[in-house]
Amino acid sequence: MSFFLKSRKRKSGQKNPKVNKKKDFPSKVNKALDEEVESESDVDSNEFTESRDKLYSSEDEEETAQQKKLRLAKEYLSKLEEEEAQKQEEADVLRDAVASRLQHDISEQAGKLTKKVADLCICPKVEDLRIFRGHKLPLTDLVISPDDKYVFTASKDCNICKWNLETGLKEKTIKGGRKGTEDEHIGHTDHILCLAISSDGKFLAAGDMNNMIKLWNPQDCSFIHKFKGHRGPVTGVSFRKGTHTLYSCSSDKVVKVWSVDDLAYVETLFGHNSPITGIDSLARDRAITSGGRDKSVHIWKITEDSQLLFHGHNGSIECVALISESNFVTGADDNSLSLWSVLKKKPLTTVKNAHGERNGLGDEHWIASVAALQHTDLVASGSKDGNVRLWKCGAEYRTLSPLFNVPVKGFVNCLKFSNKGDFLVAAVGQEHRMGRWWHLKDAKNGWVVIPLKSNSI
Repeated sequence: MSFFLKSRKRKSGQKNPKVNKKKDFPSKVNKALDEEVESESDVDSNEFTESRDKLYSSEDEEETAQQKKLRLAKEYLSKLEEEEAQKQEEADVLRDAVASRLQHDISEQAGKLTKKVADLCICPKVEDLRIFRGHKLPLTDLVISPDDKYVFTASKDCNICKWNLETGLKEKTIKGGRKGTEDEHIGHTDHILCLAISSDGKFLAAGDMNNMIKLWNPQDCSFIHKFKGHRGPVTGVSFRKGTHTLYSCSSDKVVKVWSVDDLAYVETLFGHNSPITGIDSLARDRAITSGGRDKSVHIWKITEDSQLLFHGHNGSIECVALISESNFVTGADDNSLSLWSVLKKKPLTTVKNAHGERNGLGDEHWIASVAALQHTDLVASGSKDGNVRLWKCGAEYRTLSPLFNVPVKGFVNCLKFSNKGDFLVAAVGQEHRMGRWWHLKDAKNGWVVIPLKSNSI
């Protein structure tokens, strides 16, 4: 307490300093005021500027309804343009792909597109062959399903068998009946001579010695329909590729056209002078037939109601196969094999004694079957000489040179390449499919799968 009192006394006892009212006080006050005014004005100014900027900024960011509609319309139009540009690009790609495919198909049909696969094939070893038994009598024909998974075989025992290539098992059998029981039995009652399957795998056609063609469902082997009209044994049937139009030929010397979709007869084509032995077709509305003893080959232009006529073999032409729309191969009973062009009336090349001579008789090993891997340079032929022979077609199909032989004992009555070209199947019997001129006791009835070991096929 005393300390504070002393302190106050000492402060009160001090003399007051002199103050210059004119100079010191006003200058200090003015200075202070100036500083305060400047500080307050700066703050107010900054706050005003910030609030003004925010106001203007919010006004700029805020859209009117009209502006929003305009912006959304622009965005929508931009999106449409992008989508249309993408669609146009996809359409261009699709158009190019379609054009390429059409050009490919046109080249195939014109015979200008030929894949070189013959030199890439390797002769299989005997142990690589797959042999199947199941028919009691000689096999006459066979076909391969479009997916290469199943093989259908026909025989003189009147049965049709469906085989699974992967398992090697017989899955279905369309059993035949006795001759003369056609009205009672749904199956074939006489020798089946030929088979054909549609390119979509929906129909299987079989022709027999009873002058009839019967249609079957390849899936469950159920009966569909039968066509009557031929006056002789049906020796060949063929579906036009990509359609359900069926061509058939017979020993009655005529070709008939059938509509499987309508289950109806269409027309009859005349021209051969002897029983027709074989028939084939591709995508065009044409059929090709071998005329047997009249030594001719006919190409039937269905829509144009005309035909092309070819001569060249010295013997009966027993079989024919189309390589492309422009080229084909034929085999005859004089043991000759010929390559043809639709632009020439004579063969481009002929190989005599194609299956070798026996006892100096060239016709001893007459060629019973030929096959072609379509749009390639690879063909095959079969006889009874104990070999299936594969051949290479030269440039422009003007030469035919042997590749290798595959041992098969018996009459090779039919040959078919798989759709992918990775194997060949052969129908083998003790007798020729059309008769009993010879009987090979040592041969066994069955069919053989011949692998073609090639990476590119």
